[in-house]
Amino acid sequence: MKFLGIIPARYASSRFPGKPLIDIEGKTMIQRVYEQVKKSTKLNEVVVATDDQRIAQTVLSFGGKVVMTAEHHQSGTDRCAEVITNIEGYDVAINIQGDEPFIDPAQIDLLANCFEDTTTQIATLVKEITAEEELFNVNIPKVVRNSKGEAIYFSRQTIPFLRGVEKDQWLQKQKFYKHIGIYAYQVDTLKALTQLPISMLEEAEALEQLRWLENGYAIQTAITTHETVAVDTKEDLTKILRLFFNK
Repeated sequence: MKFLGIIPARYASSRFPGKPLIDIEGKTMIQRVYEQVKKSTKLNEVVVATDDQRIAQTVLSFGGKVVMTAEHHQSGTDRCAEVITNIEGYDVAINIQGDEPFIDPAQIDLLANCFEDTTTQIATLVKEITAEEELFNVNIPKVVRNSKGEAIYFSRQTIPFLRGVEKDQWLQKQKFYKHIGIYAYQVDTLKALTQLPISMLEEAEALEQLRWLENGYAIQTAITTHETVAVDTKEDLTKILRLFFNK
């Protein structure tokens, strides 16, 4: 089975414009992401998917591979789908966030391992929640899994709800999982997903993976113990510098 790693990257971020090109101790963020992803033992190829020439030229300057995509894409999933329509020969596409400069390559390998079961259509990662501030944070999507490790539902609310249990006791009574936003898809499945209309549940929660569940696709999950650190704001960049460079 051949795996293609795709890093969607766009310049026009509403919260942090130009963030793929910000400098992190001498390297742009997109270069740090690319170099981390290349350490995966499962990927046969890695490309950056972008609609911006500044990002494309930066990737080429450090020896990376880039695929130009359309400007109109609303999500990384759509951008990845365009890439795999133009690059043939791969069985699975892995959509890797372009704003995690220190992503653990083992997480990519863990996700790829889900496809040892040839019936897997889509796979993603989850991590056990251990702190109340995460458990009740509506900006952190939660996921409930079935006995086969497949996602049953994703929500910004805390799920499952523990009836008759005080909230400060929930973590002692039940395992809760948060969603880690990295996806892998069988290429034919990825092409089909982008043809689906926005669903009721997706619109309600603003989580695109609910569209897939609502249309009958199975999402296999794997549990990671590694914490991801994304750069969504300038404050996040400060945190990254403190965590990894003692700045």
